[in-house]
Amino acid sequence: MKKSPFTPISSEARLIKQITKHTKIKHESTKKGIGDDAAVLGSLKNGEQLLSTDMLIEGVHFDPAYTPLGHLGYKSIIVNISDICSMNGVPTHVLVSLGVPNKYSTEHIEELYSGVHKACQNYNIDLIGGDTTSSPTGLIISVTIFGDSEDRPITYRHGAGSNDILLVSGSLGGAYLGLQILEREKEIFNKNNKSQPVLDKYQHVLERQLKPEARTDAISIFKELKITPTSMIDISDGLSSDVAHICSSSNVGVKIFEDKIPISKESQRVCEELQISPTICALHGGEDYELLFTLSPKDYSKITHIEEFAPIGHVTSGSDIELVSKLGEPISLIDEGWDSFLRKKQNI
Repeated sequence: MKKSPFTPISSEARLIKQITKHTKIKHESTKKGIGDDAAVLGSLKNGEQLLSTDMLIEGVHFDPAYTPLGHLGYKSIIVNISDICSMNGVPTHVLVSLGVPNKYSTEHIEELYSGVHKACQNYNIDLIGGDTTSSPTGLIISVTIFGDSEDRPITYRHGAGSNDILLVSGSLGGAYLGLQILEREKEIFNKNNKSQPVLDKYQHVLERQLKPEARTDAISIFKELKITPTSMIDISDGLSSDVAHICSSSNVGVKIFEDKIPISKESQRVCEELQISPTICALHGGEDYELLFTLSPKDYSKITHIEEFAPIGHVTSGSDIELVSKLGEPISLIDEGWDSFLRKKQNI
């Protein structure tokens, strides 16, 4: 069989590396280009400007069968706010562009924008424009967000140092569990369209999946306590993937302790029902939009009273990413988080 001259796309990370390897910075105002959660432009009088963009594609990032359009509009803004937070910045403006298939009506798009407007209101962001066009396939939402460093130090992925403490905000795994509940109920409905889902007891995990919130509160805490994380990233793809990004960028390793990973009681209960490991959900599920960050030991004592911040491990001088099990056994932690080209999330 003749070998194809074309290379298949094996992962999002490899594709990005390949198509950006010849990118060169031409302007002094570009402080940080490709390679982090947001670009940094030194163009503001009182700080630096942050800029990031994300897309949500029907059939890849959301299923309209169980995703309310208002929630989808809200989430599309939140996932971008989270990128600005992960750089220790404050979001200020957004542009929203849509590719709309003809199965959607004006009323549908108005409902989508009700969520966009609600998120902008809740997070004090100005919606300043965008673009709309038709789409021959599914709904496409593209959001570009602007942020401001407000004279505070920007935090990158590459600043982690040996012996830094590794922490995470909030709890992990809930968004993935919410997805599993929704997929289960969809399958039941497809077999019997007269069935009606009873979802009252899953409110926590469903909200984590359908209507997440960004951790702007964490950025306010950092400012109030006068501390700056040495590195930071938001957990969008899963703890295993996002900690790997920090390690790769900082040329370090980490040791994570399984019994320190924060998982809510509600998520644990759903895990028991679905017979899924809570640890696996937390490590590989993604879409929690919590902040994963490192602190120098001298700053760690300043945040020990903050219940929302959980220390889960520490940075090492090597390159290994290691999980210490509840039994004390070291396990090599493999990146198994979400990748849109592999659809890993569906196969945990």
